[in-house]
Amino acid sequence: MRVIGVYNIKGGVGKTSTAVNLAHLAAESGLRVLIWDLDPQAATTYYFRVQAKVRGGSKKMVRGKSELGDLIKGSDYPNLDLLPADFSYRKLDLLLDDSKHPTSQLSRLLDPLGCEFDLVILDSPPSISLLSENIFHVAEALLIPTIPTTLSLRTLEQLYDFLHKQQLQSLQRLPFFSMADRRKTMHQEMMQQLPRKYPEFLTSWIPYASDIERMGIHREPVTAFGRNTLAGRAYQRLWEEVIGRLRLRVKG
Repeated sequence: MRVIGVYNIKGGVGKTSTAVNLAHLAAESGLRVLIWDLDPQAATTYYFRVQAKVRGGSKKMVRGKSELGDLIKGSDYPNLDLLPADFSYRKLDLLLDDSKHPTSQLSRLLDPLGCEFDLVILDSPPSISLLSENIFHVAEALLIPTIPTTLSLRTLEQLYDFLHKQQLQSLQRLPFFSMADRRKTMHQEMMQQLPRKYPEFLTSWIPYASDIERMGIHREPVTAFGRNTLAGRAYQRLWEEVIGRLRLRVKG
């Protein structure tokens, strides 16, 4: 079972739309996919038309009184299941802090699912926290959506500094540009400069597009209702590059 986190310290950069669309594309490729919504806002849960309520809440989940497998919900798409979020996830950091081995709890919870899924995608809330440290320890790679602005560069540097201090150099980092507008001079300049500083930057990028905003209306991935749109094709290119970088074995 492979585990990928979609993460950024900064909010509003396209984490959820990335997680949702790549999960849909991964399932279409024949992989058995689980997407875990770890954000108390539960946007991923909403997009997949699942009720934002976790039976017993996050407290029972972290303390082992609820089996993770019992909380999984099916989606409208073959091969794609969801672990929903609800508002109780706002207390996850406190619950993790009270547990033994607080940075390895997600690993403990996911281990029993190893035979059921080929790929787990973690939709992460913003900020550096115990929950994000759990994500760093369980994931083999971080997909880092990055808006091409100076503020996003600052948060990317903060993330890299933190991973270095925590000796997490083995965690593969896959930053890519999100919500990019090539009509803006700053966006053009940052899209030229950042890959020079961070050679691991993916070449695929996601445009600022109204079709992505329409996900909330359709409650579907763009790759489901608008596959041939600019955004739909961009996510397809991103997924294909992720396959290559991580050497994922897809079936479709």
